[in-house]
Amino acid sequence: MSMTYVIGVDVGTGSARAGLFDHTGVMHGTAQHAIKIAHPQSEWAEQSSTDIWRAVCASVKAVMHETGVEPARVKGISFSATCSLVLLDNAGAPLCLSNGEDLWDIIVWMDHRATAEADEVTQSQSSVLNNLGGRMSPEMQIPKLMWLKRHRPDLWERLGYAGDLADFLTYKCSGSIERSVCTLGCKWTFDPDANAWNTAFLADMGLEDLLAKGQLPDTARPVGTPLGALTDAAAADLGLTTDCEVAVGLIDAHSGALGTLGLHAEDAPEKRMALIAGTSNCHIALSPARNEVPGVWGPYFGAVTPGMWANEGGQSLTGALLDHVIGLFSGDPKAPENSHGALAETLLDRMTSDPDIAGRVHVMPDLLGNRSPFADADMRGAILGLTLEEPRETFLKVYWAAAASIAYGTKLIIDRMNDHGYAINTLHLSGGHKKSELLVGLYADATGCDVVISQAEEPVLLGAAIAALAPLNGELGVSGAISKIRVACDVRTPDPVRAAMHARRYDTFKALYKA
Repeated sequence: MSMTYVIGVDVGTGSARAGLFDHTGVMHGTAQHAIKIAHPQSEWAEQSSTDIWRAVCASVKAVMHETGVEPARVKGISFSATCSLVLLDNAGAPLCLSNGEDLWDIIVWMDHRATAEADEVTQSQSSVLNNLGGRMSPEMQIPKLMWLKRHRPDLWERLGYAGDLADFLTYKCSGSIERSVCTLGCKWTFDPDANAWNTAFLADMGLEDLLAKGQLPDTARPVGTPLGALTDAAAADLGLTTDCEVAVGLIDAHSGALGTLGLHAEDAPEKRMALIAGTSNCHIALSPARNEVPGVWGPYFGAVTPGMWANEGGQSLTGALLDHVIGLFSGDPKAPENSHGALAETLLDRMTSDPDIAGRVHVMPDLLGNRSPFADADMRGAILGLTLEEPRETFLKVYWAAAASIAYGTKLIIDRMNDHGYAINTLHLSGGHKKSELLVGLYADATGCDVVISQAEEPVLLGAAIAALAPLNGELGVSGAISKIRVACDVRTPDPVRAAMHARRYDTFKALYKA
């Protein structure tokens, strides 16, 4: 009998990636295609569902070509994606937010145009805030939809579909308007435990017509639930067949958690945290108990694995913060010596003689607000302790201090969660940061946690593949798919000397938040 495969697709902020997996979780090939992003105003970000679908199709076709696998042997597909908001009109066409040749019909996850609306939800003291750490974020969908109805009533009148990007992609593939419990529970104020909307809250926020206009179903579906086969049109676009089952997907960070934590969900889950670290950072922990953590999103029932509650912390700017530091201080961001890899090599060499490279230089990393644990979208960043030393030296100190501040921000989230039901001492790292020896070391030394790095090349794609494999495992679903996957891991433990130095700097970091 010939081997069958599934495809996991992940749509990040800058690209769409596709991976071809077998039933044991081995990835046989991967491909990616860039996607566009527009910033029409400060702190606004928009994308195009048309452009993203093209990128998805190009990636899937490329990985199929690379591996030479026959399309008929691909039996499942699912998606992870950023928690960006897709808007279509009554005819199913892109509902364009901005003028231009590209059809900008997506409000990107990082967009903060709805800060005032988010504050209004927070001030309402609605019970939905119990699952949001007590505060609404402008990065969630309800504030963005409130903004749309108030500021663009012309678009609201034409609205015919509103959905998270992962749900839009399964809709595009299958024609099903069913939604994921992950997307609805984590970003839409849907109650996964009750499997129902708080319609009174929506009415209070002026969104009494949202469910009808947005084609939002009354209930949500578990991750990995079969939605039906690829439509003829989707199969043609993707280069696959209609014998390929589409499964309910999930948010990209949660896919990373599924591809790392999900494999250890039965082994002391309260001691483990998935750290999905790239442009931004997401911190996801699982528990069989419901833990409400101030300033941390959740708990969300079943958002990652069946029967488990998930809490989610986050840092809105991490890898992008380091990019920004290079742009501000390097003098030539494109020079080879100013690449992240070259800088890490230089700094690691210096750390052998002096682990505290920055000295009195400190960076507060919240240039785009603080998602967790302070849940303050208006918070801003800072650089402190600069002197009149040579510019290159200043650049290196600021870069290292910024990298350390990312790890300190992660420790703030761990400390908050450990005060409210968790006992986290292990980080399961995925995303781009796992490729940086500098960042891996900082996460271990600054947090005091063991850092586990999966040898799976792409844990986020693996999470999407697990969702795609779920329908092939019958009633066992996601749990059945996980049971067949074996992935080896490497572990980085904290260095005691560096950990002591970071403990001192962390005390200063915490004090600066109170200044």
